[in-house]
Amino acid sequence: MKFTDSPVIELPVGDDTVLSLHQNNGSMHVGTSVWPCSLVLVKFVDRWIHTPPETNPYTTLLNFQSKRAIELGCGCGVAGMGLYLLGLTDIILTDIAPVMPALKKNLKVNKSILKKNLKYSILYWNNSVQINSLNPPFDFVIAADVVYIEESVPEFVSAMVALLAEDGVVLLGYQIRSPEAHKLFWEMCDEVFVIEKIPHDHLHPEYAYEEADVYLLRKKKKL
Repeated sequence: MKFTDSPVIELPVGDDTVLSLHQNNGSMHVGTSVWPCSLVLVKFVDRWIHTPPETNPYTTLLNFQSKRAIELGCGCGVAGMGLYLLGLTDIILTDIAPVMPALKKNLKVNKSILKKNLKYSILYWNNSVQINSLNPPFDFVIAADVVYIEESVPEFVSAMVALLAEDGVVLLGYQIRSPEAHKLFWEMCDEVFVIEKIPHDHLHPEYAYEEADVYLLRKKKKL
């Protein structure tokens, strides 16, 4: 299911910035479409990032200062660009080679509001050489709408573990796409991560789609 057939989606970020997201639903690669979980993830952070600490349950989590982040399966770059605009200044956007043209197009279209060239890299989750070349660990691993093929689940979970710092956090936008992939993913995550689901009423009210959720994953402490 594509989120919308519109070739351009506009996403307000912060007080006065709008990302222009170009997609190609006719391509052979799902990464060239904008999927809803990336919007939900960005707007969750947007809702809480400037909320005063006394009423903000995510003040510590959303302290982006001097933090390193990497996005896995970035597709059109929605989550990475959005979180950069919300304060995450050191971020690498990654995906497979065929998706790079769509990512580069969106980075170019939004360059005037991004103010700098965001870093990006080709990354296949089962390629340890590529993973190590990105100089892990990262304080944040970001992913949205990437769990939909059962065979890729072990590679994805392994990549998250390899890239995430021991005290880091995975920011995950999630929607069930495949029952088989869904079952395997959460079984594997439960072995290595402490899993926290964001309450649905904590999502941005205009971007709280019924099927889409946000999770926080933290590494289980080694005994």
